[in-house]
Amino acid sequence: MKIDYSTLISNSIHISDKQIKQTIDLLESGATIPFISRYRKEMTGGLNEVQISDIKDSLEKFQSIESRKEFVRNAIDKAGKLTDELVKRLESTWDSDEIEDIYLPFKAKRTTRAAQARKNGLEPLAKVLLAQNRTSLQNVTDSFVKNEVKTGKEALQGAKDIIAEWVSENEKVRNSVRRAFQQAIISSTVISGKEEEGNKYANYFQFKEKLSRCQSHRILAVLRAKEEGILRVGITPANEESCLDALYKIYHKQDNVCWDEVKAAIDDAYKRLLRPSIEAEVLRDYKLKADEEAIKVFITNLRQLLLAPPLGQCRVLGIDPGFRTGCKLVCLDSQGNLLHNETIYPHPPKNERKQATLKIQHLVETYGIDAIAIGNGTAGRETELFITNIRYPHLVKVFVVSEDGASIYSASALARAEFPQYDVTVRGAVSIGRRLMDPLAELVKIDPKSIGVGQYQHTVDQTLLKKSLDQTVESCVNSVGVNVNTASKELLAYVSGVGPSLAANIVRYRTENGPFKTRSELKHVPRLGEKAFEQCAGFLRIQGGSNPLDNSAVHPERYPIVRQMAKDLNCTVEDLIRDKKLKQQLDLSKYMSTSVGMPTLQDIMDELDKPGRDPRNKIEEFSFNQDVHTLDDLQDGMVLPGIVTNITNFGCFVDIGIKENGLVHISEISDRYISNPAEIVSMHQHVLVRILQVNKKNKRIQLSMKGIEQ
Repeated sequence: MKIDYSTLISNSIHISDKQIKQTIDLLESGATIPFISRYRKEMTGGLNEVQISDIKDSLEKFQSIESRKEFVRNAIDKAGKLTDELVKRLESTWDSDEIEDIYLPFKAKRTTRAAQARKNGLEPLAKVLLAQNRTSLQNVTDSFVKNEVKTGKEALQGAKDIIAEWVSENEKVRNSVRRAFQQAIISSTVISGKEEEGNKYANYFQFKEKLSRCQSHRILAVLRAKEEGILRVGITPANEESCLDALYKIYHKQDNVCWDEVKAAIDDAYKRLLRPSIEAEVLRDYKLKADEEAIKVFITNLRQLLLAPPLGQCRVLGIDPGFRTGCKLVCLDSQGNLLHNETIYPHPPKNERKQATLKIQHLVETYGIDAIAIGNGTAGRETELFITNIRYPHLVKVFVVSEDGASIYSASALARAEFPQYDVTVRGAVSIGRRLMDPLAELVKIDPKSIGVGQYQHTVDQTLLKKSLDQTVESCVNSVGVNVNTASKELLAYVSGVGPSLAANIVRYRTENGPFKTRSELKHVPRLGEKAFEQCAGFLRIQGGSNPLDNSAVHPERYPIVRQMAKDLNCTVEDLIRDKKLKQQLDLSKYMSTSVGMPTLQDIMDELDKPGRDPRNKIEEFSFNQDVHTLDDLQDGMVLPGIVTNITNFGCFVDIGIKENGLVHISEISDRYISNPAEIVSMHQHVLVRILQVNKKNKRIQLSMKGIEQ
């Protein structure tokens, strides 16, 4: 029976069945999310990337559940215990917990106490106890004393072990305990002797909170501390007594000696089997929710970093600052190619400021430097002060650039392959310079987890994190577009429909045959077939080519429409792009068809207005307070300029020009209530903050943005 996933997904994410079915068809045909969102609006009803991604995730989830159902069905059938009722139940449910509950009694078990008791022939005694119709057990238990069972007490215990397993596998019982865990409490205590080592988790040394109210970052912090061996963590129902009373009611028939034993077996089942099992289940669900929350923060931060304003193509002097080892200098041309490198020592212990000044002035003049990019790591602030006090032969802009992840890149195989003759410091300086020119093109070379944004990246589900971050990078790359004649293979790999293998082929073809002159020439690249061309062509740009549309987001499949527009106006495509008045004369409804609607036509008109436009903002220069260099320079109440370096659920971190970043707690970000810091702040945003408190011992700075006009 073919499963109608579109209806299931529609019920779960509230998008129409028709839109979902069309989207699934596109996804299954090999179309990517950016392509569907940009070029198939008529088919999806204008769904955006987030909605299409939700459909894809939901489809994969339901397919995974169906795969598990099939496994369970086959396993029970193999055991010879598959009934029509079980088949019907498996077919009708999409609840993972219910599927596992159905499977549990039939699951192959390791050697358990209950399994050993069955082997010893004690199952009939367990049934006698459950019947609860005996007033004495002496004669009954004695009849089971044989072989491995030495005493009546051993027989009784074995029977209770079997009952405990039955209780733990009973669906009604498990659902009852699940309901009790809906009011669960999460608690943690510090492991003796770990207080100093786990000082950063001090808030959780004696912690207790209703699980449903526990914020995601708290859950992740507690679990991280548990993994590190700092805390003991437990989840229990708020009222265990009423939870057990509910279980007693399921099995109680009458008060007698049998019931006493059954009750003891229920207690054992709850403590030894049920509570740990449901606790793990509940923790898994809340951990997943916390992971998803944290990953949303990662995605938001990463997107803002990747789409940070680029300086653009100009000549840049990149500086990787340092004290003892000096400042590594690299001169880059407008394409980011390394022209020259050397080292200066303007800081202690050498203090060669005069020589360094002359060298910088010489390099700026010799290589026509337009801008200087300074890494914000060790000696970054001191280097910025040194550089800004130098006189230059022409206007030179100075920028401080985040170094997060630069060391990862400089030590990578990719960097070694590009600069085999240079050490990591030179490669790091190149990365810093290129980040200023085009953050997106440079950051795609680094594992997103190493860029230094978000929270608890090592605690969340790594597969889900990687998938989400890779998808975010892909989205950003395709929203900006890529110059096919200058892009690295790492950047090209994120273009819709390309991937690492085709990216390498594109670069190899470009090297052997020279720059691409038209988009259609991409079809000559080995293994880049019609489907790949369909997916990637609209996102690849060719500047200065023979066809101006090749430098726009207009897809080649829609070129005939643009040519027809130009023909109808008795002008060229170039005229149509250049003259806004000509475009205003067009009646777009004339160009509509079964496959091309108004959304696509409007997109085409937007592109003709600004072909190849970059959606990113313009970069702005920034300066820290010149009187603040260390913690000792800070005073309560000071208002300072800063740059947002990280955003979490509980606030944002701001660089105010010293080694330590300060924290603006969510309650101090705005004069109005906000539930998410991202409502107000964004990555690398320039802000003004007030010093609330400085803890020099722990090197912590509390900041506020309240009452300050930004």
